Amino acid sequence: MYKNIGFKGFFLGKILNDIWILTEFGATVYSRVLDPRINPQMFGALMSALNLYAEQLSNGGITNFELSNLRFTIIKRNRFIFVANSSNKSKEKKVLNELSRISDKFFELYSEEVLEKWDNDINIFANFKIEIKDSLEETTKKF
Repeated sequence: MYKNIGFKGFFLGKILNDIWILTEFGATVYSRVLDPRINPQMFGALMSALNLYAEQLSNGGITNFELSNLRFTIIKRNRFIFVANSSNKSKEKKVLNELSRISDKFFELYSEEVLEKWDNDINIFANFKIEIKDSLEETTKKF
């Protein structure tokens, strides 16, 4: 019945629509985006620029923002930026917990040693989708 039991025993459903994992310099190393009009590399560059600007304005940078009915949630960790969008009706804490769980899984699979030796070939991250399939919506919701 509830197969998606995760972070600290809370029920975790498929609440995230899209996800991007970026280097601190804005290169998108992994993305799962349902809308084909969104270029993952351009989005990564935009997010990196927004984050850099926000860091100049406030200590710590940007953590989330909303566009129309979508909320974008951002976690910065170990020289990577994790960005996911969800409905703005989803509880912020639940979305943040799910994105944190995804970032934990990323660093479990790609250890510091692997990332230090990484030659910028993003193909090594291609199978990450298998690890996070229970976190992502499978179709675009109308917002």
